[in-house]
Amino acid sequence: MKVCRWSAPIGEVTYTCAGINHQAWYLKFEWKGQDAYPLILKAVTERPEIYHEEPVRNEMFLALGYYVTESSGHNSEYNWWFRKRPDLVERYCTHGTGWNPGEHAYILKEYQATEATWKEIVRRDLAKPLGPEELQRGGEYAAHIINALEGGERYVFNGNVPNTALITNLPPGACVEAPVLVDVSGIHPMHVGALPAECALLTRLSSGIEELAIQAAQAGDPVAVYRAICHDPLTAAVLSLAEIRQMTNELFAVHAPYLPQFKVHRV
Repeated sequence: MKVCRWSAPIGEVTYTCAGINHQAWYLKFEWKGQDAYPLILKAVTERPEIYHEEPVRNEMFLALGYYVTESSGHNSEYNWWFRKRPDLVERYCTHGTGWNPGEHAYILKEYQATEATWKEIVRRDLAKPLGPEELQRGGEYAAHIINALEGGERYVFNGNVPNTALITNLPPGACVEAPVLVDVSGIHPMHVGALPAECALLTRLSSGIEELAIQAAQAGDPVAVYRAICHDPLTAAVLSLAEIRQMTNELFAVHAPYLPQFKVHRV
């Protein structure tokens, strides 16, 4: 296996990661049984090519002390720090060299690039003569989970599950991301405990907004939708309450045909 000069083989790495989807934190990250965070800190602060691979995530790591999951592009949307001014977007969300640096409409552009060609690509792949294929599992979880449930080797992965006191400083019952053990007897989420306070503050806010938005959707309550959006960090950093109300009404007007549970589509 070819290994990048600033990476380690996955088989030598162990970690504990927990939080919510797209905002989970590597609470422990070890290489060959030793804490790797000092090495990561050294790499991020001394090697510009590593810092610029993930500028948003690296800035969050330098500030909070723990690495967060998901790309710089997505993480720039989940907080107050990186997208509230054009100069910050230029600095942190434009020139990153990793996947999804935060460029406006990045994923949309990726889809548009193959919009006219994907059918031909599929036809070409299907027309290839069948030959012997290597039946080795890839990196996706599904085959490993099914194998473990059917009596194969046990498997541990990070999954999204209800918070049954797994992460003690996130809301009970909320959807959290935590280590999960799978074996023939079933799926067993693993207790993590409390997130570090500096990580829990941001994660707890995002989780609470998700809960309020879900309750609003179930009840068909546009005011509760507005209130959830009011607390979104990036929205609050850019817009006033009156502007958020206007934006919410504009969104309801566009999406009203797809929201039949709402009798009123205006705040």
